[in-house]
Amino acid sequence: MAEIKVPELAESITEGTIAKWLKNVGEHVEIGEYLIELETDKVNIEVISDFAGTLTEQKFSEGDTVRVGETIAIVQEGGGGTPAAEKTQEQQPVEAPKPEPQRVNAAETKTEQTEDKTQEIGSRPIASPAARKLAREKGIDLLEVPTADPLGRVRRQDVSSFNHNVSQRPPSPPKMETTGGQAKAEDLTKPIVYEKMSRRRQTIAKRLLEVKQTTAMLTTFNEIDMTAVMNLRKRWKDQFFEEHDVRLGFMSFFTKAVVAALKKFPYLNAEIQGDQLLVKKFYDIGVAVSTEDGLVVPVVRDAERKSFADIEGDIMQLAEKARSNKLSLKDLQGGTFTITNGGVFGSLLSTPILNGPQVGILGMHTIQLRPVAIDKEKTENRPMMYVALSYDHRIVDGKEAVSFLVMIKKLLEDPEKLLLEG
Repeated sequence: MAEIKVPELAESITEGTIAKWLKNVGEHVEIGEYLIELETDKVNIEVISDFAGTLTEQKFSEGDTVRVGETIAIVQEGGGGTPAAEKTQEQQPVEAPKPEPQRVNAAETKTEQTEDKTQEIGSRPIASPAARKLAREKGIDLLEVPTADPLGRVRRQDVSSFNHNVSQRPPSPPKMETTGGQAKAEDLTKPIVYEKMSRRRQTIAKRLLEVKQTTAMLTTFNEIDMTAVMNLRKRWKDQFFEEHDVRLGFMSFFTKAVVAALKKFPYLNAEIQGDQLLVKKFYDIGVAVSTEDGLVVPVVRDAERKSFADIEGDIMQLAEKARSNKLSLKDLQGGTFTITNGGVFGSLLSTPILNGPQVGILGMHTIQLRPVAIDKEKTENRPMMYVALSYDHRIVDGKEAVSFLVMIKKLLEDPEKLLLEG
């Protein structure tokens, strides 16, 4: 028997949540083959098997939290997969639970009526620890939960999906909660769904709250006439793609403009460490990417040294890795300033939150045709974009922040300067 343990993840990561088992009990695994997908605070990591043989035991279920060094699976070295007849006898995900004190209530009466559909051990159904925990949290009787498992085991996903159905239990009286001296009634007869926050979402929530509580964050706004950038892209996009095999987007223009402005206003590329300012003379620009599991901010390294094509290529690769959960910790660490583009979702204006310990973040928004006064007598419809700069007022004064954003505006309304510099 060989034990599969949670490997060392990173210096700051000591535990993770089992997102998905990639091999089932009884299946054959090879050395280096993926066994499990582990969700950590920052990235998803796939744990491999160091042994060849048959997976005979999964010590944890999907949704369980495991720590570095903990045994998560057992592999019987050598041989092929376990035949189906043997799986029925050998494959037990958990030990038989200890009997609990007997209770006499209406639920027990219903339990006796559902014995033949749940395949019990003694007086309790077979269920994973994660399923039992979720059932306790939701107040669900495991004997009422249907399962498609051939052994009758109730999995966490069975409990989760059961929650979406209309319960057959009699409605409970409204629960009274006291908030600020006033009674608040929670009507439990109406459908509600409890969903456990993913580890990544919990981390995002914690860090955003910390930023709000530990920084003096302000936001300043401006608008950019995108006519020149759009005309330049239109003229050069085909040749650019043929030469570099990557499309010329807006992000490379904004990244170049940000780097130029950071050189002019270096405190926006700094951070606070104790009673000192750490002013960085390199420009690693974070680019926010939306994924199904939440927002991540991979970093374009040494942006000041890269061409438009290099920046576009890096952003494309990082976005693909983010959406397929292939980002490494190195991809996410060490950014000095962040750009986020809510415009891809149609946002007209927003106040982006700082990505601590950074002290500046630039928010891009949707491009919208708006009438613009060209002079005292002439008005034209122009493609306009609102931009927002959130900054930490402990380091950056209002004059610097406004001047930074004005410089971004000027560079993007005359983008040939960026091409010459880049």
